[in-house]
Amino acid sequence: MTTLTPTTTAAGSGAQPRSTRRWLALSVLALAQFLVVLDASIVNIALPVLGDQLGMETTALAWVITAYVLAFGGLLLLGGRLADRYGHRRVFLIGTAGFVVASALAGLSVSSEMLLGARALQGASAALLAPAALALLTHLFPDDRERAKALGVWGAVAGIGSAAGVLLGGVLTATLGWQSVFFVNVPVGALVLIAILLLVTRDGVRIPGRLDAAGAVTVTAALVVLVGGLSAVEQLGFLHPLPLVLFAATLLLGAGFVVIERRSSEPLIPLSVFRNRNLALGNIVMLLGGAAMVALFFALSVYMQAVLGYDALAAGLSQLPLAGVLVLVAGVAPAVIGRVGTRPVLIGALLVLAGGLVWLAAAPSNAMFLAQLLGPTLLIGIGLGGAVVATTQLAVDGVDGGEAGLAGGLINTSQQIGGAVGLAVLGTVAGLRTAGLAADGASAAVALTGGFSWLFLGAAGLAVLGAVIVAVWPRD
Repeated sequence: MTTLTPTTTAAGSGAQPRSTRRWLALSVLALAQFLVVLDASIVNIALPVLGDQLGMETTALAWVITAYVLAFGGLLLLGGRLADRYGHRRVFLIGTAGFVVASALAGLSVSSEMLLGARALQGASAALLAPAALALLTHLFPDDRERAKALGVWGAVAGIGSAAGVLLGGVLTATLGWQSVFFVNVPVGALVLIAILLLVTRDGVRIPGRLDAAGAVTVTAALVVLVGGLSAVEQLGFLHPLPLVLFAATLLLGAGFVVIERRSSEPLIPLSVFRNRNLALGNIVMLLGGAAMVALFFALSVYMQAVLGYDALAAGLSQLPLAGVLVLVAGVAPAVIGRVGTRPVLIGALLVLAGGLVWLAAAPSNAMFLAQLLGPTLLIGIGLGGAVVATTQLAVDGVDGGEAGLAGGLINTSQQIGGAVGLAVLGTVAGLRTAGLAADGASAAVALTGGFSWLFLGAAGLAVLGAVIVAVWPRD
């Protein structure tokens, strides 16, 4: 098991220090997860300035995001299994150190090639860090009630990362330059490294034997090709030959991976893990929730700037109420889950999220924030806060210590792949609607608003679908 430093007993005067150190360790792990989630969104605001200074055209700028997502999403499962095999603490420290170095290199970049390489290294490091961090959390809080509270903190951090990225990206870019959106990770990451070294000792839970190299290569290739195909869809459309070829390759690689795992004596992902119905359900809901969440924050940021005329800072500040209520709900969600159960909370949260999205879809092209945006964004924050905590709780429920890293890799992979799919599909739907309205003579603002309305409705549909699946999913 993961233990704390210094060792204390569970009784007497040592119990309180031990408990305090566990929550301190959780705070540090949550901070590391915050950096990972934040980094996927904080760069967006800086892209125009960054592109001007490094001479990158619009199509090339998309790869600043894609390079990170490809490495992160493609290597998450491998990262989780490496953590199970070689130690959650050790892999967490390696991933965090790599993330710090890569962030520094990104900020120091003097060419597009250097920046894209640094972003890929950031994503690969995050793929080690994220599942190992969640695995450490599950070991530090073996008691179900305490783990639920810890996951409440974790869920709040994961949920506000995307919203905070827009605000921080705007502030940092405007005051300190685009390099600061990368440099900010360096001191925070260094603090995380030092704190974990002091608070958490070496892992005692490791899986013996060989790593399934064939399975690791195949599933990583499948995920990388899938994310690449989705990125190609955003730029080229669904019917372009490149994404179609990439999707076909994904199916072939996925089928090959299943065959390898069935025949392997020590598989990378034991297929039996999906017999845990809660784990399987949690990952399905995270796919849908990730799709809705990523598309939502992307569209909301663009809507506020391109349609309503907000600057980057104002767009970020306008999302503070959403982030604030999300944190509050995530904090109380574990107590509610303890009383009524995970599934009722998850169903309710997803339906509240869907209601907020439908309300937001009705916002016009000249919407006033207090009258027409504050209400729906508060509902969205409530729904996301409860849904993230409950979904994560399901995904790690009943997982033993030797597969905690795998569970962390799976849930993070579901979120990343869901986000990529959701943004590609809902973004294309929004684009088609916008083009249709523009062709009918609508103004640019009205056409964009109509497209985003369809995107928000599509995201609401995903939330409702998630609630239905939770309601009918068989229990263990």
